[in-house]
Amino acid sequence: MDTLIPDALLPLIFVGLMGAAMLAYVILDGFDLGVGALVAFADDADKDVMIASIGPFWDANETWLVLGVGILLIAFPQAHGVILTALYLPVAVMLIGLVLRGVAFDFRVKAHAEQKALWNQVFVSGSIITALAQGYMLGSYITGFRDGAMVPAFAGLIAFGLLAGYTLLGATWLILKTEGELKSRAIRWARRALWLCGFGIAVVSLATPLISERIYAKWFTLPNLYWLLPVPLASALVFVWCEHTLRRLQHHRGYGSWQPFAAAVSLFVLAFVGLGYSLFPYLVVDRITYTQAASAPESLRFILVGVAITLPVILAYTVYAYRVFWGKAGELRYE
Repeated sequence: MDTLIPDALLPLIFVGLMGAAMLAYVILDGFDLGVGALVAFADDADKDVMIASIGPFWDANETWLVLGVGILLIAFPQAHGVILTALYLPVAVMLIGLVLRGVAFDFRVKAHAEQKALWNQVFVSGSIITALAQGYMLGSYITGFRDGAMVPAFAGLIAFGLLAGYTLLGATWLILKTEGELKSRAIRWARRALWLCGFGIAVVSLATPLISERIYAKWFTLPNLYWLLPVPLASALVFVWCEHTLRRLQHHRGYGSWQPFAAAVSLFVLAFVGLGYSLFPYLVVDRITYTQAASAPESLRFILVGVAITLPVILAYTVYAYRVFWGKAGELRYE
């Protein structure tokens, strides 16, 4: 491995692995957080089906978060210290949300009938708290953890934008996994969430270049502007595609139920690509690059062996789980 991978390439490999892990987490755990938030708007029978649709996946989806944060900790300890110190409180709030939804997921079925509504509310609250905390962290991270009254306001706006994005993923997942009246409701939820998500993506896209002159130059100087124009154009086309398929599904139930979910995932991927391009090569905006934050080459080589073993196992399990539990969701059982 020493001869195959140059020292200078090792930090870049770990940036790619960390980015892929975080993108996988946002998409996979995003849809089950979105479903959790939407449980608040469903009747009792639909609540069980909605939770059954994410039952085999939700816990394992969080593995990607552990992997991404783990890579940040061991491969880029200097950046990890700055980021986690600045985000200490929202991270704590996120963990509280994850604990609440994890406990409620099991207790809602085991509890007596009169207590089930309480655990449903806890599950919804945990999902919303987690999504808002992650959005607030994203907004703070984009600003480079600057001081000022506008930073919390911007981070709060992004928090609600990410919640809308997760709700879009959750609603389109339900379109894929359910039938009947619940599917019709999911289509309506998705159409509302799509516009809120689009607004959130637009806010991030417009605000990020204003945070840093370096980022502004990367996007709006020639010839970069011409090379990067396909990213916002593709995002606009995917938005139109998603809206079109949702409108068609309202009148033709069998029409491409997979398309809204694919479009929602594509929106997140494009937004991630744009944000990644804006921030690179910095792990902390305009303060710490990935090469400055990286561990010693010897440490990275040792860590890479562990990742080379762990990552294929996580991928294999994820693919296997989604393949086994593919199809429409049914009644939730804990037997």
